[in-house]
Amino acid sequence: MRIADLREWNRLGKGYQLQVDGMLRLTAPATPLPAWRTRTETVTATEANGDPAKACPVQPSDLRRIWVRYIDYQGVARNGSLIMHRSMAVPTQRAFAKLYHWRFPIMVMQPIAVNMPTLTDKSVLTSGYECRYVAGTTTWSQHSYGLAVDVNPRQNPMIRGSYPNHTYLDPPNSATWLARERYWPGMVHAEGAARAFTANGFAWGGRWTTLLDYMHFSTTDR
Repeated sequence: MRIADLREWNRLGKGYQLQVDGMLRLTAPATPLPAWRTRTETVTATEANGDPAKACPVQPSDLRRIWVRYIDYQGVARNGSLIMHRSMAVPTQRAFAKLYHWRFPIMVMQPIAVNMPTLTDKSVLTSGYECRYVAGTTTWSQHSYGLAVDVNPRQNPMIRGSYPNHTYLDPPNSATWLARERYWPGMVHAEGAARAFTANGFAWGGRWTTLLDYMHFSTTDR
């Protein structure tokens, strides 16, 4: 396999430095990988919450749908979106631009009907805003303020306690990825994909102590 072919198939310029957590195509793509793109748009209460009457801590007018181009696990470029607080639009765009440049794979983003129409398990979705409480409490999640992002939840689960004697694992079918010394597609590591977010004002749940939330990035470190 020639280095020149790898550069061409992955659209990597000369001098490009491979990044931890990145993924390279080892075969020629059907079409060349396009340049990264992004845009934002406003959302309605129905689009944000499903129910315009739902009581949430952030007004829909303060939220933005952020469209970003990402690379899926097959190395295909797709257009996906997540909703964030409008103050987080630029940092979020910068973080996902880094992930694209580093060739970090994302399993799926909205719209699911386009990006993975056979998907039934929504727990694998990379997403931002969601009007909900922290699990098991009546405290608003940072997602309900549009200040948090979850990236590839299955490959980057949240765990309380030590595996296999843990008391909580989310998503529940993600124990395979608790061995963080592995570098499988979509896994986030401190020296890898986490840097795209921490360099843009996010704190990483993979550095917490009372529990570890490898998928979670928030501006409040909560």
